[in-house]
Amino acid sequence: MDLQRLTIGQMAKLNRISQQTLRLYDREGLLRPMIIDPHTGYRYYHIIQSARLDMIQYMKAYGMTLKQIRQQLDEGDSESIQRFLVQQQDAIDGQIEELIRSKRSIARTLENYRQYEALPKDGQMFMEYIPQRYIYRYTSEKDFFDQDYAGYEYMLRELKMHLANNDLAMSYFCNVGTIMKQENLMKENFSSHEVFLFVDPEDATVSAETIPAAMYYCVCSDDFYAEKANARKLLALIRDNGFQVCGDYLCEVLVEFPVFEDNQRNMFYKIEIPVVPMKK
Repeated sequence: MDLQRLTIGQMAKLNRISQQTLRLYDREGLLRPMIIDPHTGYRYYHIIQSARLDMIQYMKAYGMTLKQIRQQLDEGDSESIQRFLVQQQDAIDGQIEELIRSKRSIARTLENYRQYEALPKDGQMFMEYIPQRYIYRYTSEKDFFDQDYAGYEYMLRELKMHLANNDLAMSYFCNVGTIMKQENLMKENFSSHEVFLFVDPEDATVSAETIPAAMYYCVCSDDFYAEKANARKLLALIRDNGFQVCGDYLCEVLVEFPVFEDNQRNMFYKIEIPVVPMKK
């Protein structure tokens, strides 16, 4: 092998890249064969051109486009490379944070599916200890209990727009719910203008609110329009069993299914009312 007159195949093999890639770099003006045989017109690479090829591959690994790489090679400006690398490092840090949030969202969704499989689905009411959680609360112009599916979808559009406008992670949108204040619940004044997302307390971009650990009376359903009736039955059971409400009402959407009857959301929700024993 003549290291001063390498064919495209030899150059590609020595550098563990494809001939197609070398041809692309040639067309883009990044790396052209150094030697042209005056008699045959054949073009050859010199082994020392591998140094430039290494630099191209480094820059490509940094995330530069071929256009950016050519500009850097033409200018030979190390300061601009450093500026690009700082920007790229910051961008990668942001991507890592978003991936971490996405991973946690997936973990929450999988846990919700496990709960769905274990929880009663026939309107049966039960008590459950729920550990401390963290939410992000949003106030809507609409009242959840004074509308139909269309109104609920509008509330979610409001929330989604709010997240986008405030640069908050869309990955949280997978686990939503509504809140009713304790005083409204106790008067059976079913009114709620608040929706929430479960969030990670470590996420500095979100003002997380703590929902304390407690015992909850719960009931699950997949009937959107049965929530108010289920809540009334749950309240009656709480009173009959000698408990009292000690916090806000939450209705958490546990699972959404990829089945759209009449184009409507197909979801399984859990009503949660925190309780303590009634004082004697």
